[in-house]
Amino acid sequence: MTPEQRRERAKQAVQASWERTEDPAARTKPARMAALQRFENEVDPDRTLPENVRSQRAQEAKRQYYSELGRRSAAARRARREAARAAG
Repeated sequence: MTPEQRRERAKQAVQASWERTEDPAARTKPARMAALQRFENEVDPDRTLPENVRSQRAQEAKRQYYSELGRRSAAARRARREAARAAG
């Protein structure tokens, strides 16, 4: 089986799995909670802050992280586009 065929088979399996999922939010909750835990650990590793402050700071850290990820993604797309223009 070629890599392309494997990718297509995996894609179909994922789509079928999500098709059978009754509650997508419940299915992804453990991953979302783990991601939030990561940001809470980042802003308050010793758990010294009040819960509401830690939660607010974690949300800000999460926003900053995804904002930076978007900035890097845009820069990479721009660099690829410029490289294609220079080569073409």
